[in-house]
Amino acid sequence: MFSEPDDPAVVDRMRAAHAVASAALGAALCTQVPGGTREAWGWRGRTLGRPATGPYGPGWLRVVHSPAEKARGKLWTGPEDAERLVPRLVPRPRLHLVREWTEGDDAYRAELYDCVADGALSPSPVLTETPRLTAAWWSGLRTALGHLSTVRTERTAVRQAYLDRAMPKCLAFLDGPVPTAPPAWSTAHGDLHWANLSGPELSILDWEGWGMAPAGYDAALLHAYSLAVPGIAERVRMELSGILASDAGRFAELVVITELLQSAERGDNRELVPALRHRAEVVYRPGSR
Repeated sequence: MFSEPDDPAVVDRMRAAHAVASAALGAALCTQVPGGTREAWGWRGRTLGRPATGPYGPGWLRVVHSPAEKARGKLWTGPEDAERLVPRLVPRPRLHLVREWTEGDDAYRAELYDCVADGALSPSPVLTETPRLTAAWWSGLRTALGHLSTVRTERTAVRQAYLDRAMPKCLAFLDGPVPTAPPAWSTAHGDLHWANLSGPELSILDWEGWGMAPAGYDAALLHAYSLAVPGIAERVRMELSGILASDAGRFAELVVITELLQSAERGDNRELVPALRHRAEVVYRPGSR
């Protein structure tokens, strides 16, 4: 989740679209679920979600915006694809209804989900406080990632061309050649951070960008977003050691570090940069696969 956009025009436009979506799906804002009428904003106001009641009872109504000419592709269809292809063994809110419409140059997509009883573990992707998580939660996460990794899909979360281009540039500070070929590929959620995980009952949220990625990508991403809380970062390494301690896991960490260092250049999560660079030096092995 992100802060409300600074541009009031974006805020007004998305709230108006949310009202249109409520009417189209027969849903209404709900004050009887945890958090009341809270708003959950996406990056730069691209999405707006709110609790709602509708044909399936308490739920979550999310509206996505895109320029009309770009309203297609994996980010547009990700949640619907996940509902069809990802087994229910991977805990997540069920997607019940979808509606799309355009207004001039703007395209919108409304999605009505089950209500998740427990909220996200963090208000932002980067963890800043220690969540209370049970052994069962961690076990459930390992199981979910295992089931997800075997899903067959043509969707792509990370592209080889990106790795070839970005890794040598962003990891140039490492002493030696930077590998760009993953030891293996598998299916990943693609955005597994603390604002997309609920607890104490595990649920994985926001399935826009899932698809094929270097094996271990999800575990590596969760670890990177934990670095500001060293105790949890250590817990992630311990609980997901079967993934992160492998050659594939170490490579996946370098991929994630590349992405986050690149986004930090644009101003995102700059506080993580020193820890990311240090972690890259820890996992890097010249010539390793």
